[in-house]
Amino acid sequence: MAAVAAGVAGRSLALTATSGRSQSLASTRHQAQGGGEGSSFSSFSLLPPFRPAAELPRILDKKKPSARAFCLAASSSSAYTGELGALLDRAVLQVCGRRDRCSRILGSSTKTTATASAVMAPIDGSAEATKTAGGPSGLRGKLNRVVLAYSGGLDTSVIVPWLRENYGCEVVCFTADVGQGGGETTGLEEKAKASGASQLVIRDLKEEFVKDFIFPCLKAGAIYERKYLLGTSMARPVIAKAMVDVAHEVGADAVAHGCTGKGNDQVRFELTFCALDPSLKVVAPWREWDIKGREDAIDYAKKHNVPIPVTKKSIYSRDRNLWHLSHEGDILEDPANEPKEEMYLMSTSPEQAPDSPEYVDIAFEAGIPVTVNGRDLSPAALVAALNDLGGRHGIGRCDMVENRFVGMKSRGVYETPGGTILVAAARELEALCLDRETIAVKDALALKYAEIVYAGQWFCPLREGMDQFMNKVTETCTGTVRMKLYKGSATVASRTSPFSLYREDISSFEEGSGIYNQADAEGFIRLYGLPTRVRAMLRQKQ
Repeated sequence: MAAVAAGVAGRSLALTATSGRSQSLASTRHQAQGGGEGSSFSSFSLLPPFRPAAELPRILDKKKPSARAFCLAASSSSAYTGELGALLDRAVLQVCGRRDRCSRILGSSTKTTATASAVMAPIDGSAEATKTAGGPSGLRGKLNRVVLAYSGGLDTSVIVPWLRENYGCEVVCFTADVGQGGGETTGLEEKAKASGASQLVIRDLKEEFVKDFIFPCLKAGAIYERKYLLGTSMARPVIAKAMVDVAHEVGADAVAHGCTGKGNDQVRFELTFCALDPSLKVVAPWREWDIKGREDAIDYAKKHNVPIPVTKKSIYSRDRNLWHLSHEGDILEDPANEPKEEMYLMSTSPEQAPDSPEYVDIAFEAGIPVTVNGRDLSPAALVAALNDLGGRHGIGRCDMVENRFVGMKSRGVYETPGGTILVAAARELEALCLDRETIAVKDALALKYAEIVYAGQWFCPLREGMDQFMNKVTETCTGTVRMKLYKGSATVASRTSPFSLYREDISSFEEGSGIYNQADAEGFIRLYGLPTRVRAMLRQKQ
């Protein structure tokens, strides 16, 4: 109990008395006097009448209550959540020893939510507390410590208590800042701990996300099924990679995510986990629990007093990062429904965009954008600046029915304002600097590159090998592209490069360079058209 005492004393937690709680204890006191299993504590004075929580370990050591008496007492405090609830639950475990025994003692009591149904891990992280958590198993097995990909949204909010109940583990929540913005990390630590997590780890991954994941895809020209710019597909491996790092730092033996069993993200997360540390166990609650859909999850969260940012009247599944914002669910599940204008968050309606065009100059070095309108910007700042420009002009909206990697079709609406501008500008520079055959091979590989990234195979030799090709062929893609932004469109206005393969003196209709002699075209046509000529001659003989 020393570990519990240390953890509680450091937080100055206390049980607050109310008349309703006193009545509950009085009733419990009466039940406990019946003796039952280990009836040494028949007089029941465990928490009379709500002692400071820091005294709880001392009281337990002194009174040596029976398992039944203490479980009944703690069960009367099942309405407590967060760290205080975790304290009571761990104390129950130390007295009872095993969760199944606790369940047998308490039976079908409706007040045992925080005790009989939850196997809590320590929140102070001490060696003694960790040893205590290593004993009891959950409903589905025993894990020591799990790192959960946590957003504070609906799915991950209900996973925290579910993991503790089913795996008897400490839950370390992990949140990646990949540019989702909107104050999504504000208050997240308090919410995670209130849900039962021991801690929340937040990592700023924006620069790594853009530099090591977005820019390689941009250089490759990777677009899935001719429309999707891979916003979510690129974000998952950088998040999963950081989760593996955190798992190593905190000594976790498992990682968990809130991806559904129908989506692509489960594949992306788990293939990354597998590639970087195959020894980590992966827990995917949506493939295990009894919650059937988002509305069930909302009900579950409400029953467990977990605040959520959605209601049953309007449910959109959104994923936002620095590159894009995706929308799924609700009316979008029917491809016949047009998206509502109020759904869009990153872009203005093209009809409401400014009536005058705006020009933006983007400079590239070896296929990588480095400046916007002459300003040197970090990778993340550059994308953010173009998001502002593109969003203001209604650029980057995409409504598509796509083929998920798991076999089904899905409908998604994406907003990628800055990315749309960058993809168009990069392609214009390539057209200026690369020869025809290189462009043809690059375009063919871009399709495969996009498929691999979409399918979660970021950390695979094939993608890494294609990166080497892309890096080589874009060595000369250095220059500046001016884009014209106007009412939903991003069109090229000019492009310049010191490595331009365009020669005005050769391409001009006016005679100039002696490199190209028009008379040479006759011989070229005869040779190039030889297969066509032979085929025609064969038909004539027949």
